[in-house]
Amino acid sequence: MKPYTSKQMGDACEMIVAAEMTLAGIPALKVPDNWPHYDVIAQPFEKAAQRISVKSRTFKTGAAYVEYKASDLFDWIAVVILANDGSNNRSIYIIPRAAADAVARQDKPTSKTAMLRYWRIDEISKLFERYRDNFTLSEPL
Repeated sequence: MKPYTSKQMGDACEMIVAAEMTLAGIPALKVPDNWPHYDVIAQPFEKAAQRISVKSRTFKTGAAYVEYKASDLFDWIAVVILANDGSNNRSIYIIPRAAADAVARQDKPTSKTAMLRYWRIDEISKLFERYRDNFTLSEPL
């Protein structure tokens, strides 16, 4: 049994993303709970503010997913995957919206879940390795 609720886990992961970005030189902060579309706002120097949606999951193989709505308004998605062995180990991927959309799965347009974009948790490291620990919001060439 985990010593925290899923809400506490989500809040902690949002704070981790904001803290790591700030320590990497990109000032960031968690927005208030229930803010629409995104969870962290970051201000790179000489660029517009960047909206970051944070998704946190505990790792498992098989049919376990990270998802977002196509209509959500954000510039980056941060995926925080916590180890399932009780340790404090985690992997963090900060992915530009366009790169996320490009490889996201989606259901048929006539399905009830047509608005969702998603990936299996156990595929994220392969799909987005170049965005691991991307706390400076770098976009690879």
